[in-house]
Amino acid sequence: MNGLIRTWMKGYKVLTSLVFTFMVLCSNGVALAALPSSVNGVALPSLADMLEKVMPAVVDIVTEGTLPGNAQVRSNYLTLFGREMPERAKGTGSGIIIDKNNGYIVTNAHVIYGALKIKVRLADGREFSAKVIGTDTEADVGVLQIKPEGLSAISLANSKKLRVGDFVVAIGNPFGLGQTATSGIVSALGRSGLGIEAYENFIQTDAPINPGNSGGALVNLRGELIGINTAILGSRSGGSVGIGFAIPSDMVRNIKDQLIQYGEVTRGQLGVEIQNLTPALVKKLGLKSMEGALISRIVINSPADQAGLQSGDVIVQANGSRVRNSASLKNIIGNLRIGATAPIEFIRKDRSLITVAEIDKVDPKNGFR
Repeated sequence: MNGLIRTWMKGYKVLTSLVFTFMVLCSNGVALAALPSSVNGVALPSLADMLEKVMPAVVDIVTEGTLPGNAQVRSNYLTLFGREMPERAKGTGSGIIIDKNNGYIVTNAHVIYGALKIKVRLADGREFSAKVIGTDTEADVGVLQIKPEGLSAISLANSKKLRVGDFVVAIGNPFGLGQTATSGIVSALGRSGLGIEAYENFIQTDAPINPGNSGGALVNLRGELIGINTAILGSRSGGSVGIGFAIPSDMVRNIKDQLIQYGEVTRGQLGVEIQNLTPALVKKLGLKSMEGALISRIVINSPADQAGLQSGDVIVQANGSRVRNSASLKNIIGNLRIGATAPIEFIRKDRSLITVAEIDKVDPKNGFR
């Protein structure tokens, strides 16, 4: 045992000496040999090949001016910057080409909303004037269109398959510097209640996201789009603190399809008033978990009413997605098209039941259609 300890100590001293020598050489500006591209014939891991394919589909967006009388944009500018918006205000952001044949680009609505002029700059240096196809300010997704001339596109992944710990790469135009890639992991899923958007179901990541990254791509290691980078938990400097949020690709897919087809998004309703569960309610109802949304009221003749749901039911799953709280149920239903049918799993008096609701829209005068 003593011999083993002496051997370990000898090795530790050698390692310490090597580290110290390395630090001295670096501090004296001595050039060191680069890492080999492979070890024993095995290539070292790199994201370079994936990024070479993906980055041409991520674009820089430059906006100028605002539409006359656009009070919402001016109010947002005042809130963000603490001063009145100049008449020729300029902004930068990012976008993602998702259809190279038709020139469609997805981005954040707040990047392009109300702009007089929008320029799109590609990775190869080409510039195009962009047309706004539509914006959905409630979920912060917008669609632009440019001439489909020699474009590259990114395919959308199924964001429901994401897991905490998956590696991701954020690509965008931070601080207007131009294309930049940063890496990290999925830190959390289903983030809501942040007050950023009306509909929130964010992917949280520690991949550095900074101002100008808005509208850029969050991709997996296969180079598939899993989200649109949207917001950061702010710091005084306005830079990344390791907590960024992205709109998941499943939500983006539905919204961009509606914007391209109709120019707007029409959201369905279930026809319920809901609330989050509390420890007291969990105990009273004999539930096993705090997850779910408690129905406090049913609208007569609504999809929920016709599906047989009742006040006091606890919805735990909707359209195949887990319902964590009332906000997540709102997001799931709000992401469905009018006329879609959604399986609803709920708990009623210790029984787990399933029904199907046909999502409908509300007529301001007559209630549900």
